[in-house]
Amino acid sequence: MTEVLFVVTAAKGWTLKDDTVHPTGYWAEELAEPHRLFTEAGWNISVATPGGVAPTLDELSLGIAGGLPGRRKEIRAYIESIQDQLDRPISLDAVDESRYDLVFYPGGHGPMEDLAFDAVSGELLRKRLASGAPLALLCHAPVAVLAAQNEDGSCVFAGKRMTGLSNVEEKLNPFGWKAKWYLQDALQEAGIDYRKGVLPLRPFVEVDGALYTGQNPQSADALAERILADLA
Repeated sequence: MTEVLFVVTAAKGWTLKDDTVHPTGYWAEELAEPHRLFTEAGWNISVATPGGVAPTLDELSLGIAGGLPGRRKEIRAYIESIQDQLDRPISLDAVDESRYDLVFYPGGHGPMEDLAFDAVSGELLRKRLASGAPLALLCHAPVAVLAAQNEDGSCVFAGKRMTGLSNVEEKLNPFGWKAKWYLQDALQEAGIDYRKGVLPLRPFVEVDGALYTGQNPQSADALAERILADLA
């Protein structure tokens, strides 16, 4: 059976440049849709977070920003169906990434607060990239690669083709204008070959070898389907 590890943010808030904290967590669609598609394919999924903290659902992701009402209802129902698993995640420092056929990082604004700086996650990503085994990061989750560093402090993902939420898309959020920094800028400054789709909020997937990234929540299905096709 194909074994998959979901690495999910444990953050409940995102600190903005005016020192206010925007309530956040993981984005529902970005976790639910890949989880559903992988499960339907017969894959076995484990969930891990920093410290084994139960992840927080960003309720904004099931509001108007989460799409049409019917779609949001389906996603909420799926999240509720796997809530027992989400309530009991593995602690990330207890994970052996080599046991998994795929490591998948769903997004949300939470990774901007914790995974971007988490040394345990960074070491997992460093090992994963070196192994050449499949790794996927979605929307804000690619920010986690900033914590994967060489001894000289450079990013081990420098030179890799990746996507993630663009500056334009971030600024479509009213609170996005108050961000201390932006994902796209940070990836480019780290030497990553950042790519994005022509239009914002449209599905866009970038693949560089065994490294898979999706630009935004709208890319959740496309990213998961591409992984399913390749790993099958």
